[in-house]
Amino acid sequence: MNHRYSIRPLRAIGAAAVLSGIAAAPAQPQQTLTVFAAASLTDAFTELGRQFEQAHPGVTVRLNFAGSQTLATQIEQGAKADVFASADQRWMRYLADRKLVAGSPRVFAQNRLGVVIPRPNPGHIERLEDLARPGLKLILAGKQVPVGAYSREAIQRLSAQPGFPPDYQRLVLANLVSEEENVKAVVAKIGLGEGDAGIAYLTDVPPSLLNQITVLPIPDEANPIAEYPIAPVAGGLGDLANAFVELVLGPAGQRVLADRGFIATGPVAP
Repeated sequence: MNHRYSIRPLRAIGAAAVLSGIAAAPAQPQQTLTVFAAASLTDAFTELGRQFEQAHPGVTVRLNFAGSQTLATQIEQGAKADVFASADQRWMRYLADRKLVAGSPRVFAQNRLGVVIPRPNPGHIERLEDLARPGLKLILAGKQVPVGAYSREAIQRLSAQPGFPPDYQRLVLANLVSEEENVKAVVAKIGLGEGDAGIAYLTDVPPSLLNQITVLPIPDEANPIAEYPIAPVAGGLGDLANAFVELVLGPAGQRVLADRGFIATGPVAP
């Protein structure tokens, strides 16, 4: 009578170790590191999460992307998170004031804004002054969203520039037809032609979208620099959270960010 045996390699190794009197090595503990990050970091942090998993066997990085205000509120309400990366200082301070982050937050990247326009350009927008023309459909993120606050600051700064009418800010905001929860939603609606113009981070208009969207530059003197701070969340996986933060701040992490259009704040790996 023939017998067929099927032994999985790992079981066979374990059995051999027992038979030879050698204790099998303990299995690598499985851990999940949960990172809450601003929506504009989606591409960069997806890659950083992959790199972190490769360097830390047994660790899974779970990423939650949304507007920084949404993520901060979720953490305040008890959502499980180990790392928080915000698109502005406001929402990091919000959590720090409530003792919900560990240590001192550090800025790991910066960003700039641009005016995004659907490729057909239905509003016939050729220059920034055109945003004040009555009847245009403007899409911005909400005031509480970092990119929404930066956008309004840029519009206010433009009002003070030579050649812009003194009531430029009022006229532009009078064209506001939709307020979104994050920058990805602004870009998506403009790409679909649901608005004549919007304001987004330059990093959210990669080359792959330039067949749908054009970008009108905002001059440096009117373009606020967006700062991105990061910190471990209080009560989270401290050692792993600190290791992820160091990856983001280190040369390899800065390379990932720079490759995606962010302004690096530290040395960049070649």
